[in-house]
Amino acid sequence: MNGIITFKRLIVLITVLSLIAVPCASCFAQNLEQDPEIIAGTMAGDALLARPLGFCALVIGSALFVVSLPFSATGGNVKPAFDRLMADPAMFTFNRPLGEF
Repeated sequence: MNGIITFKRLIVLITVLSLIAVPCASCFAQNLEQDPEIIAGTMAGDALLARPLGFCALVIGSALFVVSLPFSATGGNVKPAFDRLMADPAMFTFNRPLGEF
């Protein structure tokens, strides 16, 4: 019985501490400045990895969209299928600033 009470107190303590710590963490993160080298590395990783993978996702998504089009049209959900399989990868690949994910 005493172990259950101790466990409950521990849970309450952890909950209270986390509720106090969460707003403080956002205040500290607000004042951080990014290092230009980190930004350059992020941009390079985006250009060399994320963009080509996004283009591959666009090509594969386009093929899947064409295959699923008769079924999507029958079900009346062509727009959601287009958005997920073609528009989202296209926006990710071509319409966002370099280095922002």
